[in-house]
Amino acid sequence: MDGTIIVADDDRSIRTVLSQALTRAGCRVRATGNLSTLWKWVEEGEGDVIVTDVMMPDGDALDLLPRIIKKRPDLPIIVMSAQNTVTTAVRASEAGAFDYMPKPFDLSAFLALVNKATKQAHPTIIAGEGGERLPLVGRSPMMQEVYRVLARLTHTDLGVMIFGDSGTGKEIVARTLHSFSPRKAAPFISINLAATPPDMIERELFGSSDNPNGLYVAAFGGTLFLDNVDDMPLEAQMRLLRVLQEQGGDDVRVVASTRHDLQTLVAEGRFREDLFFRLNVVPIRLPRLVERLEDIPDLARHFLTEAAKGGLPQKTITPEALDHLRSHIWGGNVRELENFIKRLTVLCPEEEIGASIIRRELAAHMELGPKEPQREQRLSASVEAHLKQYFSQHTGTLPPPGLYDKIIREVERPLIQLSLQATGGNQLKTADLLGINRNTLRKKIRELDIEVLRSKKMM
Repeated sequence: MDGTIIVADDDRSIRTVLSQALTRAGCRVRATGNLSTLWKWVEEGEGDVIVTDVMMPDGDALDLLPRIIKKRPDLPIIVMSAQNTVTTAVRASEAGAFDYMPKPFDLSAFLALVNKATKQAHPTIIAGEGGERLPLVGRSPMMQEVYRVLARLTHTDLGVMIFGDSGTGKEIVARTLHSFSPRKAAPFISINLAATPPDMIERELFGSSDNPNGLYVAAFGGTLFLDNVDDMPLEAQMRLLRVLQEQGGDDVRVVASTRHDLQTLVAEGRFREDLFFRLNVVPIRLPRLVERLEDIPDLARHFLTEAAKGGLPQKTITPEALDHLRSHIWGGNVRELENFIKRLTVLCPEEEIGASIIRRELAAHMELGPKEPQREQRLSASVEAHLKQYFSQHTGTLPPPGLYDKIIREVERPLIQLSLQATGGNQLKTADLLGINRNTLRKKIRELDIEVLRSKKMM
């Protein structure tokens, strides 16, 4: 790797680390802690790639990007930020960034991205309006990947299939795609096909003799979101495919979502293969809450703020209470957490929600929840279904390396958490219950960042 890289960040230590890494990789580096110097170097023709933080002492770097691109349209700009929200990722894309990297990041991934930028011509993107805030919350690595995909899709009309369990936020993602797209002034129409009688779906979507204007017509110029598209009858699938083929997707952008492995449904003849490929041009997988536990504090505070905006009492929450929320298994994902937080704002008399309140309400929450699944399903079947869906989202490619450790970690954490709850936090009994050495259990608790709480037994 060669060339001159301009690094702009107000944190001296970050400038030093990046400068040293780039120098070792064979690059010449110029580093600054302000935007005025960055702009001066751009005007002087310095640099083959820019790497810049967003918030600088003398302004917002994203506001400067359109000027840089107008001055030097072939200069790739990599934006990095600790403000790891979907708004930041989309604003970076709209402003014309070559790519976006959330902090903290892996140095090898950073160097690979810079190397790619030095070899690839910069795509010119017209800057749009930025700063919209949407309820897509989370700074975890898995959510950062979702943000990066969304940022690349906002200026396209490609078909998008959103995969995710109930409560993971599929409709919010669809609304985000619409709200940051050129179609945002047109309607966003959503239909939950799982909640619509099968014999009504075709009429709801495409109208009838009594009501010729269905939802497809209502979404003209905008976005039609088909939630739980796997529940669409074959006749309606054929009608939708014919409409999409005739219209070419120009009149309406169709975004779909599913909880299931559609390729399995295709193999079983329950979903049309040609429609699947039409809708699944770009798949987005939304992680379950158990895969993004580090996002729970941000989510909880966000839901408290939203509850107050809706007229519920204003509450704050202690760090200890947030730790308890992180240790709970949220089977209903983000939606379950949101409903729990709203309930707390009504039932908690204090202005600050503490750990004792969380413990009490979580215990009541578990008692009110479903005691038994409606159908027995072996764990292996659940894991197999999850893996099939995971592999289906990497059509034509393999998933990233480390799949074994990823899956084992997902199973280990809830297994150890529930075992600790069952024994009231007694590690000796938990180790005996699991059939492992106590030292091994302690190591796992430390590695998986599991909080051990002494409490009444679950069973």
